[in-house]
Amino acid sequence: MMSTRPSLGFAGIGLMGLPMCRRLLAAGYPLTVWNRNPAKCAPLVEAGARQVATPAELCEQADVVMLCLADTAVVREVVFGPAGVAEGAKPGQLLVDFSSLEPTATREMAAELAATTGMAWLDSPVSGGVVGAEAGSLAIMVGGDAADLDRVRPVLLELGQRVTHMGGVGAGQVTKACNQMIVACNALVIAEVVALAEQAGVDASLIAEALAGGFADSKPLQILAPQMAESRFEPVKWHVRTLLKDLDTAVKFSRETGSATPISGLAAQLMRLHGAQGFLQKDPATLVQMYRAPDSAD
Repeated sequence: MMSTRPSLGFAGIGLMGLPMCRRLLAAGYPLTVWNRNPAKCAPLVEAGARQVATPAELCEQADVVMLCLADTAVVREVVFGPAGVAEGAKPGQLLVDFSSLEPTATREMAAELAATTGMAWLDSPVSGGVVGAEAGSLAIMVGGDAADLDRVRPVLLELGQRVTHMGGVGAGQVTKACNQMIVACNALVIAEVVALAEQAGVDASLIAEALAGGFADSKPLQILAPQMAESRFEPVKWHVRTLLKDLDTAVKFSRETGSATPISGLAAQLMRLHGAQGFLQKDPATLVQMYRAPDSAD
């Protein structure tokens, strides 16, 4: 079906989608883009992308249609809603979903798309944030048919340093849920650590440096601890609402599978509490504000 350099469609030009598309254009892939807010496509059109008015139109010239959208409901609307991907999909085309979704819903949508259009589905959520998207160093965890992954692996390697086939459709989303459980719980503990150090009179800005290379070290520690210590909450690189959504997904899926996730359940409630204080659209570095005394909060 596909030539050596497949034509690509991309829906969702947001914090992650924009740098991912820039990399695909720089690598020489023919790219067609769509976004609910059309103005966000402007930098990509200037760089050589073609813009269309509906998700269905992405399928007209694309061998592969990629999604990077907010949540399960948005993906369902973009794929199966009016003028959605399903209306333009053809057998042999491939949908690659970089969004972080509910695994069960992913399996249901993939089955429906294949049955009604013949279009195959790879759930390919990513980890690494905006920095990883810009650098092409994302970790990409993929669920779906191995042969379908082989077709697009060169494309994915323009975006990520590592592409891992985790199993059938939905397995990528399960892996991403596991990733987010670790990241979110880590972020909450780092917030506790920074606040404790501050209240004990220790220079919290040295925590990340002091623990670097030790057993407690992690990328979240190196990124979040300095931001928290300095109350550096701008620019927003990712969102509290994203971590909350992913924790909720993990806890819901754990119930469906009969698996216990008590720490992640508590993390979801703490994240929800923080979000309810007006922080849903803020950077997770703001989690430290939950633990600071009111007179020390910015």
